Amino acid sequence: MSAEASVGSHAADSTDPQPMCHNTDGPRNPNMLGSKYVKLNVGGSLHYTTVQTLSKEDSLLRNICTGGTDVTVDSEGWVVLDRCGRHFELVLNFLRDGLVPLPEDSRELDEVLKEAQFYRVQGLVQHCLSAMQKQKDVLESVCRIPMITSAKEEQRMIATCRKPVVKLQNNRGNNKYSYTSNSDDNLLKNIELFDKLVLRFNGRVLFVKDVLGDEICCWSFYGEGRKIAEVCCTSIVYATEKKQTKVEFPEARIFEETLNILIYEDNRKSGPGGLHLLDSSLGAGHSEEEGATGGDRRVRRIHVRRHIMHDERGHGQQTVYKD
Repeated sequence: MSAEASVGSHAADSTDPQPMCHNTDGPRNPNMLGSKYVKLNVGGSLHYTTVQTLSKEDSLLRNICTGGTDVTVDSEGWVVLDRCGRHFELVLNFLRDGLVPLPEDSRELDEVLKEAQFYRVQGLVQHCLSAMQKQKDVLESVCRIPMITSAKEEQRMIATCRKPVVKLQNNRGNNKYSYTSNSDDNLLKNIELFDKLVLRFNGRVLFVKDVLGDEICCWSFYGEGRKIAEVCCTSIVYATEKKQTKVEFPEARIFEETLNILIYEDNRKSGPGGLHLLDSSLGAGHSEEEGATGGDRRVRRIHVRRHIMHDERGHGQQTVYKD
């Protein structure tokens, strides 16, 4: 073969298209549009797909196919991506089908969002954000009522909560006397009122239950981390032969105190005149009120008549109240 022919053959060989992947590791900028298939090694997870799939959206994966992004190709022709491959199959399925079921767990959903943002797959990013918003809407519509398990937990919860707090202490077993005939009905009415208030003021007020406390039925109202008012619904009735515990249902007063603490919402700070405004709104009633003063802070304690003696010797006799 002549020298000219040899040179010509060598020149012809040099113009042949180079293979997509070389047998040497290192960063490269290959153009894969001339190929049909792509082998991807994503954090040790191997995926075999097509250039057409990766090019469906204007993303990082399309840039890899067009050579617009430097990538590393190993000796076996796998494009190596230094990412966790746990959710990459989901990314590929979204590019293939345009829609994929997302994980219900919020943490996993956030991981998928991070991967979609890294690969710049905007369709999947929007899909994840919509799913997150739906989860948020569902959570906000659910009424969650914490149960107090210790005094320390209660103090921490009230001190850190930015909302007004209403606590119902309900411990029917903490009673050494028998109950009056209407007490159980009134106890259930207090619990039903609590549930109704939870639904009505959900999102504005934090409602908590305490079934371990000393009181049989007592409402406590907190604002800005401190107790504002208290409504105790129990009393001791001195009958002819034995003492009995009576549970009242002061519905109007409980509802009034719930409305009063709304002044302690984040966007309605009471300021220095808050207590004065609440005190001036109190109306006269048949209940007893006790004011506990600690510095400039006062707690309104509203109780039904604590100790009642009924003279049952004759109808119409005067009822004697013992304080």
